[in-house]
Amino acid sequence: MDLELARLPVLERYKLLIGLVIPRPIAWVSTWSENGVANCAPFSFFNVISEEPPLCILSFNRRSDGAMKHTLKNIRRSGEFVVNLADEGTANAMHATSDEIPESESEFARSGLTPVPATMVKHPRIGEAAASLECRVERRIEFGPEREMVVGEILLIHAR
Repeated sequence: MDLELARLPVLERYKLLIGLVIPRPIAWVSTWSENGVANCAPFSFFNVISEEPPLCILSFNRRSDGAMKHTLKNIRRSGEFVVNLADEGTANAMHATSDEIPESESEFARSGLTPVPATMVKHPRIGEAAASLECRVERRIEFGPEREMVVGEILLIHAR
């Protein structure tokens, strides 16, 4: 079977691509908003891409209303972020943080998660996460008006 991606609707492409790479790591990214609201959200286009320098990559699309995702807005403003990794015990909480909520509301509070101060970046890590990668933006790459890739230098790993 051959599938020419340009001929598939975007949603079908998404489902196909995330279904092919399994197990699929998910970045559970935490940041502070400009107004001090703790934000966290899962992103399925993520991976570690290098050990020297230690780098990870995240890919963002737009919210369903076309607006920039809160997480990306916070990363652009601060130049930092924390990638948290979920395990079986935090899977339901991670799923709950995928809901699109107003920027003034915290996914941490809605999901019963604990924002814990990070060591090397200003954003919080998720206290319940199996591991956390504290990152500084190494570069951003825009792909048209609706997609952006962020490469982060991993500064510190916190493991439970």
